[in-house]
Amino acid sequence: MTAAKARLHLIHGASYTEREAAIAASLALLSGNGTGNNAVTDKNIVILEGLPDGQDILYPTDLLHISRIAPGCFCCIGNLSLRVTLNRALRQKPANIYLGIANDAHLDKLLLTLQDPTYTNLLEINTHTSL
Repeated sequence: MTAAKARLHLIHGASYTEREAAIAASLALLSGNGTGNNAVTDKNIVILEGLPDGQDILYPTDLLHISRIAPGCFCCIGNLSLRVTLNRALRQKPANIYLGIANDAHLDKLLLTLQDPTYTNLLEINTHTSL
């Protein structure tokens, strides 16, 4: 039996706060969307690139793990911080992973990384939102 893939939601652009707010809104909708996906009982992971520019919107819970990665283009620094954080997140077998990135200048390279054979059996790119 194959394990369920984590649904990856990619959010990019705008400010850190706007990306975090968009993720919070999406998480709030998960529990009532009728797809069997229930944010109340499923593990969800949020990976945010950059530093908060105000009050945090999301806070970790038993079912919501939040990782904040220092700002910088993932592909230009070899994807190391992203890969380490993503691999740790996948070990938790989440239903959803939200990846908020600041700059979409190298989005195509990031998507290639996420479509690498290492991740194709573990991730399904579900949504791709530009703010």
